[in-house]
Amino acid sequence: EEVGEKGLWKNLEYFLKAVVPEAEKAGVRMAMHPDDPCWPVFGLPRIITGEKNIDRLLAIVDSPFNALTLCSGSLGCSAENDLPRLVYKYASMDRIAFGHVRNIKRLPDGGFEESAHFSRAGSLDVVAIMKAYHDAGYQGFLRPDHGRMIWGERGGAGYGLYDRALGAMYLSGIWETLEKTQ
Repeated sequence: EEVGEKGLWKNLEYFLKAVVPEAEKAGVRMAMHPDDPCWPVFGLPRIITGEKNIDRLLAIVDSPFNALTLCSGSLGCSAENDLPRLVYKYASMDRIAFGHVRNIKRLPDGGFEESAHFSRAGSLDVVAIMKAYHDAGYQGFLRPDHGRMIWGERGGAGYGLYDRALGAMYLSGIWETLEKTQ
């Protein structure tokens, strides 16, 4: 708690300025994942929560080796984050090293829950998100992120194998459609 938002930024800047030049020499792209969720938890601040702070993060060391793991679920839990626009912006800048594509359902109480990947199952337009990656010419890695436990499966919350497999096929189908209708 005593570190606060200002201290988090100070620590992050120190880390990035020390590590990114070395990562660049080694050919390793650093990829910051947004805070999940993108609001304070237990009174602790979060700093990678939306466009303004992502821009600040990327400006600390302006290099394609200081990039993002752009997670649609983490950023999408806030209606303020326009996911297709953010994906297009950062993919066009070659600042997304890895894309996590998932859908979430925003709840009336301000919370959210995991949902199936397809658009109508949640609050995010997954087709528009995938179109933004495609239209920006994104060539990096994409994967379905998280998955519900379905069909009697048991395991760690958010990591259902069957639902992630369905998500992979859904995302692959969207991508193939985008390629063939271009």
